Formats: sequence, structure tokens, C-alpha cells
Amino acid sequence: MSTGLLITLLVVGVVLALVLGLWLAATANRLDRLHVRTDAAWAALDAALARRAVVARAVAAATTPNDVGADKLRAVAERAEAAPRADREEVENALSLELAAVDRGRLPLALAAELLDAEQRVVIARRVHNDAVRDTLGQRRRRPVRWLKLAGTAPQPEYFEIVEPSLAGDPGAAPLPRPSARVLLLDKERRVLLFNGHDPGRPDSRWWFTVGGGVEQGEDLRSAALRELAEETGIRLAEEDLVGPMWRRRVVFSFDGRTYDGEEWFFLADLSGRDGGTGDGDGDADGDGDGNGNGEIEIRIDTSGFTDTENNTVDGHRWWSAEELRHTEETVYPVQLPTLLPEVIRSTWDGTVRSVR
Repeated sequence: MSTGLLITLLVVGVVLALVLGLWLAATANRLDRLHVRTDAAWAALDAALARRAVVARAVAAATTPNDVGADKLRAVAERAEAAPRADREEVENALSLELAAVDRGRLPLALAAELLDAEQRVVIARRVHNDAVRDTLGQRRRRPVRWLKLAGTAPQPEYFEIVEPSLAGDPGAAPLPRPSARVLLLDKERRVLLFNGHDPGRPDSRWWFTVGGGVEQGEDLRSAALRELAEETGIRLAEEDLVGPMWRRRVVFSFDGRTYDGEEWFFLADLSGRDGGTGDGDGDADGDGDGNGNGEIEIRIDTSGFTDTENNTVDGHRWWSAEELRHTEETVYPVQLPTLLPEVIRSTWDGTVRSVR
């Protein structure tokens, strides 16, 4: 190899290394700024929520003495002020619902105006915070950032999902109660099946969630879980194949412009000890009954039973191991699934229904 070619390769290598170094530095700097922005947005949201709680206590004090509703509002506001971050969404949603029930026409005009201002500041602060979280997660999820661990030790930011006070305060948009039954479906490798979906009103916001859906009129939780499992996966099990409900999750959320007061009950369906057949023996647990060459029957997911809404908003599905969930930058619900799934895999349910978020 000639000296000139060696010099050329050396120069090219130096230039590439310089470009790569500049890109890495710029990306790391952008990530750092995004994390700072997210932290600042959370501080602003935290302050807005704290102010709303103070105003809520003032509203409770301005109502009729010994009023049960006022006492409950005061208690919920105090809980919101003292709640740790892990429990904040639940208590703030509870406060939103209590404030929605306040007759604002009976409040002093100045106090009613202050409450409206406090609620609208929460709306703005929450949107700014979630926008910052979205941008930060988008950067963190890029493959080079994950491979090179450019995020360092910075914790993964989380969306703050509460019903917006402006919606809660609108009598025509009171949260619609929605009980639902969900299933932690485990395969032979003890991985859990999750669907990926989006809100048609916010197509850029995506998350992973378990099998399941709303309980229909006259349906019990176990029957609803079995029906949803069959509709969404093609897997038909018997009642005794479900364990639970093990978990209960209370959440107020918005979807497609409508606000819901959700109560989710989670069952466990562990297929790891099954031969691939279903509870009624029709072979639907594996989809088409094909083997995988080693004597086991592969579990195939059949989504042909999806509703129109699910077809339009569910973008895919996959099996997740506990390790993958623990390290993912994706948004997963329930939020505690990555930490609780290993316990579900290792131990036997003790009959206690656990509250999760």
C-alpha cells in the first residue's frame, strides 16, 4: 500500500472520528438540555398542583360548616399536598373529581375566579410537562443513544396522566365510569403479551398495555376477561385458567376527546404449563396448531376479533420479558408492571388484591 493511500485513509479516519465525536457531544448536550427542560417542567407542574390544592382547601373552608362534601374536599386536598410522586396521579385525579362536584355559583366571585385560574394553570403546566417528556423520550429511544448509553444515569421521565381540570369542571364532560378486566398473558418463556396503541386525538403519543377491555352490561369480571382475551388474541380459556383478580388500578384518563373514570382488574393467565390447547379444546390457543419442530406448540396471536376502534388505534403487539420491561424507554401501563412482573412469575398468588398504578 502506497504512502499516499495510507495518508488519505488516516485523514479520512481522523475526519470521521472528529465528526462522530462532534455528533456524540451534540447529542449528549441535547439530551442534557432535554432532561433539564423536563425537570423544570415538572417543577412548574408540581407548583401548579400545589396551588390548586391550597385553593381547594380555601373552597372547602368557604362552604357550609359541617358539610360532608366540604370535609371530603379538604381531606383530598391535604392528601394531594402530601402525596409522593408515585401516588400523585391518583390523588390529583381524586381532587379533580371533587372539584368538579363543587357548585361554583355559590362561591364568592373572587374565590371562583382563583379556582378557575388555578385549574387552568394546571392544564397548561401538565401539557408543557408532557410535551417535554415526549421530546426527551423520543431522543432517548433513538438506537445510537441507547447503544452508546448517552442518557447516562438520568432517570427516564414519565408522563403525568390526569384528567384535565377544565374537562372535569365541565358538567357536560363528567368522567364516564369504565370498569374493565385485563389479563397478564404469559407464554412458555414467561413473557407477557402487550399491545401498542395510540390515542386518535394524540397520534404522536403511544404506549404499551395488557390484553383486556371494558366490562359489558351484566357481565362479571372473570367472564369479561375471558371474552376480551378471546376477542383480542384468539385464545379461549376456561374460568379456572384465570388467577385473580390480583391487581386493581384506578385511573382517570382521556381517550379520543372523552374522559373516563377507569377501574381496571387484572387477572393472570399463564400458558407456560399448557400444551397449546385451549380451555374448550378447540385449539385456538396456538392460532393454527402448527408445531415449532421441538414438540411444543407455538402460541399464535389472532387479532381478527378486534373492534373497529381497536383496529384503528392498536398498532401492533409483542411478547415482553421482565428484563426487557425493566430496561425499556417505552411507556408501559400499568406503570409498575416492570417491577411487579418478576414477583408474579416467581411466586403464587396469595389471594390479596393489590392496588397498582
